[in-house]
Amino acid sequence: MRPNLNTIIKGARMNDFKPIKQEKTVISIRLDTEVLKKVDELSGETDISRNELIVQCIEYALKNFKR
Repeated sequence: MRPNLNTIIKGARMNDFKPIKQEKTVISIRLDTEVLKKVDELSGETDISRNELIVQCIEYALKNFKR
């Protein structure tokens, strides 16, 4: 028997799932070669994509920026 949308997955019913489309914009940046190497190393160590790591770093920097 095939499960339906009401099947419980990880403690939540699928009909409780509300997808949210976050607005994203594609950009291009230039990074120093050594910085990119460090980003790629950390990305591999943490098992998250390069893009997600850069996004998280930017978000952290913006939240913690001292004016």
